[in-house]
Amino acid sequence: MGLSVLHCPVNTAGVPWQNVQALRRKGVDAKLVVFERYKLHPEADVDLGLAGRGLAARQLRQWRAFASLLPRTDVFHFYFGLTLVPKSLQFPLLRAARKRSVYHFLGSDIRGKSPAELAYAQRAGARIVGSYDAARWVPDADVVPPGIDLRDFEAAAPSGRARPLVVHAPSSRARKGTEHVIAACQQLPVDLEIVEGLHHDEARERYRAADIVVDQLNAGWYGLFAIEAMALGKPVLTFLHDEAVARTEEAFGVRVPIVSVTRETLADRLAPLVESPELRAETGAASRAYVEAVHDLDVVAQCLIDLYARL
Repeated sequence: MGLSVLHCPVNTAGVPWQNVQALRRKGVDAKLVVFERYKLHPEADVDLGLAGRGLAARQLRQWRAFASLLPRTDVFHFYFGLTLVPKSLQFPLLRAARKRSVYHFLGSDIRGKSPAELAYAQRAGARIVGSYDAARWVPDADVVPPGIDLRDFEAAAPSGRARPLVVHAPSSRARKGTEHVIAACQQLPVDLEIVEGLHHDEARERYRAADIVVDQLNAGWYGLFAIEAMALGKPVLTFLHDEAVARTEEAFGVRVPIVSVTRETLADRLAPLVESPELRAETGAASRAYVEAVHDLDVVAQCLIDLYARL
């Protein structure tokens, strides 16, 4: 009998659903059960329909689902610090039933929190974070980078135009440092497109047209936007913490091709890419190769399978 894995109870940024699909391709019996479907990422095998229900009704549905799923599940893979039933009961019951468990953190659920606030994570058999930067908050976590399905991303090399197109796609202008991106681009012979409020498929087409991509200037690591831009073969500039870069390169045996910048250095670091179509092409090719090595969803799925086997 093969491995049975339950991912639950949210589909944050579509990451759980992507992981489930990749695990299925590797022969794992994987399923996603959510409390409610998200508007942007409604994918799930089972929706418990908790939205708009009172506490008693929600608890009843959660416990029924857990009772049904427990006998036929080997590994419970929880996301975003949430569990199927209350944490105080979830883990004692899983241990009693000899079931394996994982907490998978996605960023904003741990960023800036104290060790005491995250102590609950120790109840699970393992913890996962998406980067060595995020490992600052959960030092004993396994690092499993977010994966993307590279079949959906055909590389489109940057153009050789004299006035390159810079694309920036802030989820929040304040958090991403957009005012500084605008200021830097005003100093250089570039066209800047700020992509906001578009459906993901339409936004991706804008990324495909870019010659250079600027992600963010505050966070210290890169997210899904930068990963998708690199998968499309684009040079990416963003603010990276040096220690996280060093640990990533050591762990994966590959150079991080992102140009690390601050708000003060953005214009100076952007200029060589603006001036040299060859450098844009070279950096874009390195970007694609990096994503193939680190963020390919099938590679990520194998990392998860290996982790489950160790529990």
